[in-house]
Amino acid sequence: MKTSNALSVAIVVSSFALAFSAAHAQEDAGPPPVELVSVERIWDDADHNAFTDLVRFEGAWYCTFREGDGHVRGDGAIRVLRSADGEEWTSVALLEEESIDLRDPKLSVTADNRLMVLIGGSVYEDGAYRGRQPRVSFSSDGAEFTPPQRILDEGDWLWRVTWHEGIAYGVSYQPADEGEGTQCVLFRSEDGIEWERVTRFDIADSPNEVTLRFDEDGAMIALVRRERGDTQAVIGRAEAPYTDWDWNPSGMRFGGPEFIILPDGSMWAGGREYGAGGATTVLAHMTLDTLTPVITLPSGGDTSYPGMVWHEDELWMSYYASHEEGKSRIYLARFRFPADAAE
Repeated sequence: MKTSNALSVAIVVSSFALAFSAAHAQEDAGPPPVELVSVERIWDDADHNAFTDLVRFEGAWYCTFREGDGHVRGDGAIRVLRSADGEEWTSVALLEEESIDLRDPKLSVTADNRLMVLIGGSVYEDGAYRGRQPRVSFSSDGAEFTPPQRILDEGDWLWRVTWHEGIAYGVSYQPADEGEGTQCVLFRSEDGIEWERVTRFDIADSPNEVTLRFDEDGAMIALVRRERGDTQAVIGRAEAPYTDWDWNPSGMRFGGPEFIILPDGSMWAGGREYGAGGATTVLAHMTLDTLTPVITLPSGGDTSYPGMVWHEDELWMSYYASHEEGKSRIYLARFRFPADAAE
């Protein structure tokens, strides 16, 4: 099924109008300028459409997200869309599992060039949480996907995977060994199915959702959400074999964290900002010890969980939001940077 022209609504904005809003005005030494080129609504068929990710595979765009009755405590299913141009989208898969709330899908391309969908799988009985275990599904052609297969252990939630030099790396958040809350453990895998523990992150206050990326020197960078204490996200860096980490507070609370390293080495993050007026999805400039919101996207209410791809000198970002009539919908934003960002 293709989205209609009425559903795909383009919002074109100028760099002067939105690049630096009054809430996030920057000094001369602040983040470099960035232009929000467009925002399009690409899907809203389900009652609740949320938790996105985005990737390019075999020359096409793929966007995935959860469909359900509400934010949580339902039998969530994972939708996968494909597009040749980022404008017209077709559903190629709906991954389901009886009595399981499939959640937070994440896309990556494996070392042997297959599309991999990483999925959280939660169990609820009469609205009460009973357990969870992550799943994976694979496709060699972007059209036929394997049934979700369980990985790791009961209680794990491997949240996002990044491949580097033929190895998949991801962080699972799980019940803390001591006390309440959660802890984060770094894993690695050669095939996305069998996983080997690398190290536990020495982070307090219930760390959970983590995105990993690699810089040009092969160092691993981590952006970590935290739910207790001051709730600030933390940013870490480690050299191979990624067991010795340096951690810094980011200066802000940040939900559904995603980030990307551009060709010029600059880092940009997408996620939920918890402002006085409510939650919004933002694009933030990121360093090893700061997150600085630069653009607030059309968003509000139930929102965030972006996916980010650099393509043909533009940053593409999927996300979801419920600012339009209170219904959560899937959006695709495009950003343009100064010419030297692509060098």
